[in-house]
Amino acid sequence: MTVFEVARSHMLESQLRPNKVTDDRVLNAFATIRRELFVPEHLHPVAYIDEDLPLGGGRYLMEPMVAARLLHAAAIARTDAALIVGAGTGYEAALTAMLARNVLALEEDPELARHTRTALVEHAIASVSVVEGPLREGYRPRAPYDVILFGGAVAETPQDINTQLAEGGRLLAVVRPVNAVGRATLATRTGGMLARRVIFDAATPFLPGFAPKPAFEFC
Repeated sequence: MTVFEVARSHMLESQLRPNKVTDDRVLNAFATIRRELFVPEHLHPVAYIDEDLPLGGGRYLMEPMVAARLLHAAAIARTDAALIVGAGTGYEAALTAMLARNVLALEEDPELARHTRTALVEHAIASVSVVEGPLREGYRPRAPYDVILFGGAVAETPQDINTQLAEGGRLLAVVRPVNAVGRATLATRTGGMLARRVIFDAATPFLPGFAPKPAFEFC
């Protein structure tokens, strides 16, 4: 086994399985996708540690446990269409491609989008479409989506994106309101309404542009 294969196996056994990730399809996705290809080269040796990894420009790759529990909660079916908001270097998009019918990876940073395309080619994944555009708008031309996953924390999920979720669809995000702990949240659309449920706490960094607005202070 290579050093990366050993690290990947250790990630499954020490980070994912002990943290309520029991779906064999999700575990197989994490066992298959080479995380080291989705981080800058100087971070290859630490690609599998249980931390958020800096990608530059204020962007981070979510720690494996958080991403795995979000995908586990999404209960993705092979017939599902998914949207990744803030795809970054494409790791969550690649994982989701192992579970869903097709994936739209939305990214507004051209360099990160380029990295995503390169890593997807390395994995011979053809079911992911990488689109460059404003993250807060989602991507309406391909809506509705059965699953929407945010690749970083948000103060709230934008209404423009909420409306792109299909009936019966699941939206996953780490929600961090101002001065509050981040909470991984599952929102399900039923009868046109979104019902939200907190899954676990997470200290995931914010996606740029999704942090709480500073409160106005009187002098």
